[in-house]
Amino acid sequence: MRRAGRCASGPIGVRTTSIDRQYLPPRSYKLAPTLLGDSFRQAAEAGDHGKLMSAISEDVVFRSPIVFKPYEGRDAVAPILAAVFTVFEDFRYVDQLEGDGSATLLFKARVGDRELDGLDYLRFGEDGLVSELTVMVRPLSAATALAETMRSKLEAAASAS
Repeated sequence: MRRAGRCASGPIGVRTTSIDRQYLPPRSYKLAPTLLGDSFRQAAEAGDHGKLMSAISEDVVFRSPIVFKPYEGRDAVAPILAAVFTVFEDFRYVDQLEGDGSATLLFKARVGDRELDGLDYLRFGEDGLVSELTVMVRPLSAATALAETMRSKLEAAASAS
C-alpha cells in the first residue's frame, strides 16, 4: 500500500510524491572535460599500447590481481599490458571515479567464456602520469582464467624473443 506524500516537481516537469523520489533513476552528470584518468582510459579503450605507455611513469609500480609481488618500472609493465590487450575480449570501462591524485576505472571484459568485472586503481605523480596501477578482478573463476591465459601469452612472448 502506497502512502501519500507531499507533491513535488520531478524530472522534466513530471509531478511525483516525495516518496517516489527515492525510486527515481540517478541523474546523469557531465564529467569535467579532463580528468586525471582520461588519457589512460582512452588509450586502454582504443587498445593503443604506445599511448598507454606514455600515460605511465617510468618508475610505475604495478600490482597484479594474480601475482603477489608488484612489478616495478615501465619496462617490466609494458609486456604485461601488451598481453592484456590480446587476452581481454569485449573490454569496456563502465564507470570512472576520481579523487585527489587518484582515479578508479571500473571495467567489464571477457576471458574466453568467463565474464569478469574489474577495476584499475590509478595513483598519479606530480607530472600527471600514472605512478601506481593496481588491478583487481572478480569472480575467482574469471581471475583463474585470466591467470592461465596470461601465463601462456607471456611464456610465448618470452620464448619468441
